[in-house]
Amino acid sequence: MMAGDAAMVVALADSMFLSISPEEGREKVLLFLVVSFAPFLLIAPLIGPFLDRVAGGRRTVIQVTACARLVLSFLMAFLVDNLALFPLVFAALVLQKTYLISKSAIVPSVVRNERELVEANSKLGMIAGLIGFVAVIPAGLIQVTIGSSATLIYGALVFGYAVFASTFLSADVVAREEANAEEIVELHSSSVVIGSIVMMLLRASVGFLLFLMAFWLREQSTGTAKFGLAVSAAAIGTVIGNASARFIRRRLSEELMLFGSLGLTGAAAFSAAFIGGIPAMVGLAFAANLAASIGRLGFEAMLQRDAPEANRGRAFAMFETRFQFSWAVAGLIAVIITVSGPTGALFIGIACAAGLGFTFVRPRVQAARA
Repeated sequence: MMAGDAAMVVALADSMFLSISPEEGREKVLLFLVVSFAPFLLIAPLIGPFLDRVAGGRRTVIQVTACARLVLSFLMAFLVDNLALFPLVFAALVLQKTYLISKSAIVPSVVRNERELVEANSKLGMIAGLIGFVAVIPAGLIQVTIGSSATLIYGALVFGYAVFASTFLSADVVAREEANAEEIVELHSSSVVIGSIVMMLLRASVGFLLFLMAFWLREQSTGTAKFGLAVSAAAIGTVIGNASARFIRRRLSEELMLFGSLGLTGAAAFSAAFIGGIPAMVGLAFAANLAASIGRLGFEAMLQRDAPEANRGRAFAMFETRFQFSWAVAGLIAVIITVSGPTGALFIGIACAAGLGFTFVRPRVQAARA
């Protein structure tokens, strides 16, 4: 799935999607973000619990998602120079997020015990990042020698293999019973709530930055190439974050992993805003994705520690849905407003600083009330 996503990004670099005028493109992106994500935001919380209680429900979602990505890639290949490309691209983005949510739910069923869960997610994240990075090479060669349509067909073939590979996933039920009172209490504990808020901010920073860079860099000379550099830096940051998180966890508590990740993003954002320029923004893309990867592993470890009675698959799917929503909403904000890269970086820095302040103040307020 990650390899297919990489092929789509490479193909779109020279397509109408990124070559259309910035202001017209902003209006189209805003329209299709709303149209594409609105049903997802409303339906996912209702369908998710049902899928968790059906045998192979999440596996089926992954299979259907891979099939849909295959079809969309073929359609995009034939409509690469047509305005119809916009709804297809954003439908693909919605499906990408749907896959990530279902993947989070199904991972607990393919490990032997809970101690392996964080390590498994770390390895999956690292493998996904590496595969996505490596897949850019054949996609880039096809793009240069043949063109965007051929690159999208290559992506469709990759998604076809994903459909085949998904048939080997476990058909286990994620959560047979509805959440009991103890599970609900654990998932609403102060540490879990604060940890989820930090993760939402980290994901929101990544989503906001992606769309901010896409529009801001297109106004610069050689903007398309620089956007590709930013995407590559983000992918490298994700790989390094997933690879190092396990070792960081041995030395730092889960809270320090999360707060440190948010602090790193905030510091990188303020630095990029102060320094300005494309290199600083590319560095921010690297730091934000690095921090989000480390923070995710810290949050998963916290969930294991403070919610031992919670069903892992159901809990991961629920929180991953919230994190993807924050990514989408932040991306929507980046499309609505028109700011330069450094100004957008300043917004990210302020949001991270406010988030850190909230995480320190909230427990003390609760303690004072108790």
